[in-house]
Amino acid sequence: MATHHAAPGEIVDLASWADDLPVEKTKVIVKTDQMQLARLVIPKDKEFPSHKVPGPITIQCITGKILFTAMGTEQELHSGQLLYLMPGEPHSLKGIEDSVVLLTILIANQ
Repeated sequence: MATHHAAPGEIVDLASWADDLPVEKTKVIVKTDQMQLARLVIPKDKEFPSHKVPGPITIQCITGKILFTAMGTEQELHSGQLLYLMPGEPHSLKGIEDSVVLLTILIANQ
């Protein structure tokens, strides 16, 4: 079965967007040539090691709390907060609590 992506104009409920998945609730919401938008579930103590992406990104904490490391700084990102990174900036994150974040990646034109 193909993954459902949101259609233009479709309302997305971030609390329930991935309820059709049996286990983890991480799911891409929108994927176009210009951007990718994903709902990520980050369980408490789960770590995503340092990585980078070619485009600018935003990370918005929807629920919970994560530890976000970038630009030589560790910061706690709480529910209702977001941050922005420039393209190619190495970053890592870890769940301090069970968390849901909204990730937006802008894709550079090549």
